[in-house]
Amino acid sequence: MIADRLIEGIISMQNPTCVGLDTLFDYLPDEMKAGVKSFDGVAERVFDFNKKLIDTLYDVVPSVKVQIAYYEMYGVAGMKAYEETLKYAAEKGLVVIADAKRNDIGSTAACYAKTFLGETQVNDIAAKAFPADYVTVNGYLGTDGIAPFVDECQKHDKGIFVLVKTSNPSGAEIQNVVLENGVPMYEYVGGLVEKWGESTIGKYGYSAVGAVVGATHPTEAARLRAVLPHTFFLIPGYGAQGGNAEMLKSCFGANGLGGVVNNSRGILCAYKKNGGTYYEAARKAALAMKDDLCSVIGKMG
Repeated sequence: MIADRLIEGIISMQNPTCVGLDTLFDYLPDEMKAGVKSFDGVAERVFDFNKKLIDTLYDVVPSVKVQIAYYEMYGVAGMKAYEETLKYAAEKGLVVIADAKRNDIGSTAACYAKTFLGETQVNDIAAKAFPADYVTVNGYLGTDGIAPFVDECQKHDKGIFVLVKTSNPSGAEIQNVVLENGVPMYEYVGGLVEKWGESTIGKYGYSAVGAVVGATHPTEAARLRAVLPHTFFLIPGYGAQGGNAEMLKSCFGANGLGGVVNNSRGILCAYKKNGGTYYEAARKAALAMKDDLCSVIGKMG
């Protein structure tokens, strides 16, 4: 099961860190940006940047999350860099999360699910478009938008992370609305996530249907952890968005498991703050984050 593989990576490295490869061209060192005058050039340099980061980090972090918007903005060339980044990270043994936040009505959701988790049939050939281990999805369309993703998870041993309680401040406008039964919207959606994952629970007790739960909302995260015993959390918001290790402690169970914590700019751009090469600074930042998380979460597994 994919959740087991992610958890085993976290245990073996004692590090619940996911590095977000939200790679803007502007994040690159000046020497890598020099002379670039087209999207093709941008895509080439962005992939080179990502490749070096992956080479430097794959032995200390178990996973990466690749945000598709940072590649789509560079057109077809950017999407080629996206594909290459997903594949290269997988080659290095990382659990790869495609952060695409997809969903729609059932038939369209099925197409999205094939894009990132499954295969697309062309006559007698089945091909993978943007292969990943997980994809982020919007759960606020309900069950018929999620079922196709769960089907692909079961067929191909893949996973999804469903938006439940996001890290952005205005998420509360919708997610914290209290329903007639007294349950906040985010908790109700979390309950659906727990139900959607019932058929995909692995040996560590977590399903392939996970939840996105922001580090910036510790009270809500604690409430969700208590009522979602089989749901693994993808935890954004650490670092640049204001979340810290103490705030996200409530996302984890007594055994130190239950979530993986994303950090993007804090690792990608560490060299701008701390000096050195971008990849050496990224490794130092990732190890510092590991120490910070371990000091609060404790031993994992």
